Amino acid sequence: MTHDDPMVFAPQWDRSLGERVCTHLHQALAALEEREFEDGEHKIRPLVGVRDRDVYVLSSLQAGEHHGVDAKLCRMLFLLGALRDAGAARITAVVPYLCYARKDRRTKPRDPVTTRYVACLFEAVGIDRLVTVDVHNLVAFQNASRVPTEHLEARWLLARHLVPRVRQHDLVVVSPDIGGVKRAVRFRESLEHLLERPIGSGFVEKHRSAGRVSGGALVGSVRGRVVILVDDLVSSGTTLVRAARACHDAGATDVHAVATHGLFVGDASRVLDVDVLTSLTVTDTVPPFRLETHALSLEVDVLEVAPLLAESIRRLHVGGSIVELVERELQIQSRA
Repeated sequence: MTHDDPMVFAPQWDRSLGERVCTHLHQALAALEEREFEDGEHKIRPLVGVRDRDVYVLSSLQAGEHHGVDAKLCRMLFLLGALRDAGAARITAVVPYLCYARKDRRTKPRDPVTTRYVACLFEAVGIDRLVTVDVHNLVAFQNASRVPTEHLEARWLLARHLVPRVRQHDLVVVSPDIGGVKRAVRFRESLEHLLERPIGSGFVEKHRSAGRVSGGALVGSVRGRVVILVDDLVSSGTTLVRAARACHDAGATDVHAVATHGLFVGDASRVLDVDVLTSLTVTDTVPPFRLETHALSLEVDVLEVAPLLAESIRRLHVGGSIVELVERELQIQSRA
């Protein structure tokens, strides 16, 4: 690593992802010290000089096998603050999965708007930029943050993977709820470009209140067609299964689901083990350690996002445009 290279750090829980990103950057992951104290407090610091360097801290902020969401967020903030105090010239937080992104508005009296509070915490420790992948509500995320943000999408990665499986079929892209319609439209456009033909669209009605989900009416024609359900994340799996069942009841021949983040909380393995879903594809922004894939009847594929993250770091380091990543993917598909 030379002084002109970007410096990439990753806490222990995301060391594997950090190393894979650095492999694509042809450099080593920068060293950290992480110490636990007897009273539960924690220390994290860089073991290499960062003065006047362009620094990137990579970490997904979901509950893990050994650390909860709040612990990860707090430790990442401490590391970012330590890097600022150590004289880094520019600090970018690369957060493939951003915690609390779903709590972006008040739905009940006196509700917290936690998305905004998290953005304030990142701003308070002095970061220069925040990078995420397929955040739940892009407008809310961008409006909450007063530091520059970059939003990466996995739709080309997911669409390219799905093409061989669905190329010969009449397709409909469906959002499992009305809030995800724009996301499904962008995915449909990518798939149309790859397949060079028009694809149908639709969405499933869903209402959520106090943790209870209701609704299930399907808008769109799916009879005799293969459905692709598109969402940003899979949590318990109930939304996907509800939507898949609605599509099957309306005459769909097969239902494939794609989502960027696979949280798989609670009884997700049991919920997803149904005959209305043919396949599920997610990325490794969140390691699928909770999902019992061996016990599922459907096919589950986990795609790697390290190349996308590495290319975004490379572009940011040289002052390039992240938006052009989409155009680059488009050109790759055109040549394929």
